[in-house]
Amino acid sequence: MSTHEYQPRWSRDLVRFLPLKSQFLLTGNVRDLQTRQAGFQVVAQPMGAVLSATLAEAGYASIIGFDPMNGFCVLQTTDPDGADAVLSRLGLTPVDGRAPGGLDLLGMTFERLVGQAGEPIALVADFAARLTIRPDALSAAEHHLFTRALILSHSASARPWGPSRAPRFNTVIWLADREGDLPDWLIVGNPRLRHIPVAAPDRAARRAVAPSLVRGLPGAREATPEKVAKAEDDLVGATEGMLLSDLSAVVQLARTEGVAVGDVSEAVRRYKVGVTEDAWRKIETDRIRGGAEILSRRVMGQDHAVVHMLDIVKRAATGIGGRRGSGRPRGIAFLAGPTGVGKTELAKSVTELLFGDETAYIRFDMSEFSAEHADQRLIGAPPGYVGYDVGGELTNAIREKPFSVVLFDEIEKAHPRILDKFLQILDDGVLTSGRGDRVYFSEALIVFTSNLGIYSTAADGSRIANVLPEQPYEEVRTRVRVEIANHFKLVLNRPEILNRFGENVIVFDFIRPEVAERIFASMVDGVLRDATAAGHSVTLGNEARETLRRLCTADLSNGGRGIRNMIEAHLINPLARALFDRDAKGPVQIVAVRPGPVTELEVIDA
Repeated sequence: MSTHEYQPRWSRDLVRFLPLKSQFLLTGNVRDLQTRQAGFQVVAQPMGAVLSATLAEAGYASIIGFDPMNGFCVLQTTDPDGADAVLSRLGLTPVDGRAPGGLDLLGMTFERLVGQAGEPIALVADFAARLTIRPDALSAAEHHLFTRALILSHSASARPWGPSRAPRFNTVIWLADREGDLPDWLIVGNPRLRHIPVAAPDRAARRAVAPSLVRGLPGAREATPEKVAKAEDDLVGATEGMLLSDLSAVVQLARTEGVAVGDVSEAVRRYKVGVTEDAWRKIETDRIRGGAEILSRRVMGQDHAVVHMLDIVKRAATGIGGRRGSGRPRGIAFLAGPTGVGKTELAKSVTELLFGDETAYIRFDMSEFSAEHADQRLIGAPPGYVGYDVGGELTNAIREKPFSVVLFDEIEKAHPRILDKFLQILDDGVLTSGRGDRVYFSEALIVFTSNLGIYSTAADGSRIANVLPEQPYEEVRTRVRVEIANHFKLVLNRPEILNRFGENVIVFDFIRPEVAERIFASMVDGVLRDATAAGHSVTLGNEARETLRRLCTADLSNGGRGIRNMIEAHLINPLARALFDRDAKGPVQIVAVRPGPVTELEVIDA
């Protein structure tokens, strides 16, 4: 393959315009390593080194560097008198190839550099954004510096040099993070200054440097060509969206921790989440095997949902079905169905199954994120805005606990703008925070809950029931899935988000009468146990239990939550009142429940 094939686009643009422009502004990914051909391989080197090599190949005899902290230095030179002589000719006072310098000295150096005869030279002003406090409100010294630069960009003249007699200026190159870091009047409309964006590395760039990086992994020299080629493929595939400096750091981490050449994806995983052990592989398998029984005791009447959710957990634990090194979340589930049927409860139960603590999950009530700029609460405010220093609630939580269950409750209530963030999570497993940090979701289990599909919109705009408790589950499931699809495709015009959920849209059934009986019994028994734990021995007579059952299961429109509300109204509140008002202590029995505006209990000594 040719050298040109590995030359970054910014480098090609720079070389193309060297005969035409006297100054250049490079912005964007300038702090990253850059690709450069070195012999028969492509290596990743700092911008200064690649820039110096590019200019030297273009015929520049000396390349001088400047930054606001260290002043001037010689990055590369062919001058036989050495680096100090190069700096001295520019009126500087060098010591061991370096010379101090501030704004005034930089401006004077520009003038001497542009007017210097002989072989072409270049000056690279790094961290140019730090030369000003505010580009739109310059101090006198800052204004003087950039006015000099503007005038010199026009007064500079090119001269033919080298065997090809190509025109060459004594060139000034600015390195900055953004175009707006320098005054607009220096850049905009200036025909002698070329702005060149430096893009983040694409797959081709990562592929180009992979061989030189993989060669440094433990065991690479002894590995077969096939094993080395696979390691290169893994490194390229697992580092989508990462910088070349990240790839170099992954290899350094692998060397430090002894991760072998055959385990590149593991080295990338450790670098992303900062966790040495794969926590998913340390889950108690016996606990997961018995998970169906555990979850069914807490989420009743939804056996299909329990099995499907456990399948997702088992896939996450075994790694089956997930492309190795893809960076996507370990598992994704979209729980849909009527209110009060156990969607959130299932997420909490799975969390307890994995962590032994149901409160260990990270929950976001999406009704709190309905405003247009609510995404800033999730990822953090951008620089210059209130809350920038705090960071985002979601990105902070995942950075602290990469191995977690993340619950986005009632997703349909979030502002559509937030859906773009979810698409990034589901697609790439990564979010960039307001502070510019990349946060990885590759170890997380992502759960969405929604009431979509239970109601639909009629032709007149009114809200009507889309499914009814009397319908069989298969019909409920079909109608809910169709309505969810219509919402994402027709209302939001975002079918790509629905596609990311795939077959992991789990539709919950209504609470059927027989299931309601079980939920009622479980909740009542729980209330009596709590009373005993609080020092009150309470039993419930058969007649009172039957009356209470009829009251609590008469209306199942609000599911299990409705049953709990009725138990609170007809048992917990009147029982607390009766126990508080009793003078006598000791075991009691509830023999009758008398409903009314305020329910009364008939309580006798047991």
